[in-house]
Amino acid sequence: MLISIATGVGLQKKIHEKVSAFNGDIIISNYDTNFSNDSQNSISINQDFYPEFKTVEGIKHVQVTASKGGIIRTATDFEGVVVKGVSTDYDWKFFSEFLVEGRLPDYSSDLNEEILISEYLVNRLNLKLGDKISAFFIQKDSSKPPRSRGFVVVGIYNSGFLDFDSTFVIADIRHIQRLNKWKEDEIGSFEIFVEDFNNIQSIGNQVYEQTSSLLDSQTIQEKYYSIFKWLELFDFNIILIIGIMILVGGINMITALLVLILERTQMIGILKAVGSSDKSIRKIFFYNAMYLILKGLFWGNLIGIGMLLAQKYFKLIKLDPSIYYVTEAPVYLDLGYILLLNLGTFTLCMVMLLIPSFIISKISPVKAIRFE
Repeated sequence: MLISIATGVGLQKKIHEKVSAFNGDIIISNYDTNFSNDSQNSISINQDFYPEFKTVEGIKHVQVTASKGGIIRTATDFEGVVVKGVSTDYDWKFFSEFLVEGRLPDYSSDLNEEILISEYLVNRLNLKLGDKISAFFIQKDSSKPPRSRGFVVVGIYNSGFLDFDSTFVIADIRHIQRLNKWKEDEIGSFEIFVEDFNNIQSIGNQVYEQTSSLLDSQTIQEKYYSIFKWLELFDFNIILIIGIMILVGGINMITALLVLILERTQMIGILKAVGSSDKSIRKIFFYNAMYLILKGLFWGNLIGIGMLLAQKYFKLIKLDPSIYYVTEAPVYLDLGYILLLNLGTFTLCMVMLLIPSFIISKISPVKAIRFE
């Protein structure tokens, strides 16, 4: 049960963190963009909710971005990509975790050519740190030749999310503004991060109501509907596993208590003969069963948490990123759910033991003393 919760919730959290890293939790853009990966129409950066969205509670960060589809070309290869432009307000927390080589780009001063590219694209294009590459971008007017930009690889990341790693290259937003002939105060979209992802839908609805009628907002749950619907299946799987395990554990405890009662039938008869009540005798067996349950919980916690810690720090179980979007089974450990799971298991098992304990009241002292 511990492993099912820790890995199920861990996978959900890890995947939504990766989706958020590339998109934010809520995206605000022009209605005409249809939330594509190409910022076709600009919006003004001068909004009431930027740089802080004060009218809606639960929002921790707002950042500006702009994206443009292009082609990276080397002497021997080429690859279609989406160049995502970011500014000085960009939160690099997730990409600092994904970084495998080099450093994060620095866009705090003058416009530069530094980019962050995925390990997948580096391998596909036979690149390495410090290499200079050329990217070509089609203009709105298709009759005009593509515009080009030169970039330098300063960092290589690997998120394990192949759909994103094969697509996104991070660059300075000013490159996108110049390519699209936008002004300095024109951007492609705002990305909003929420404090509690469980409240994303309600916060998303409030954001939609608080933004201009010329702007549209969308949560990543809506943009990547199929991914998050798939993740919801893990909740059902976790509940099903916990239910089956508690049922099996409860039946085992009922069987164990019945065996204890049958083994101590003569003792029960003698206790009844000397005046002990059924309630007091049931307590004796209840305390014995409680000891067995606590002993089982101790070893279960020791083995379960030990296996989870081994997976968390040594990455023993690997997963196919093309299916699970992660390279190893993620683990989420929280004292709250561990205590709640132990308490719930103990309580349910004790309640189930009430059934066989009533057999004690049916035992006749005379027949029990003669029982062999």
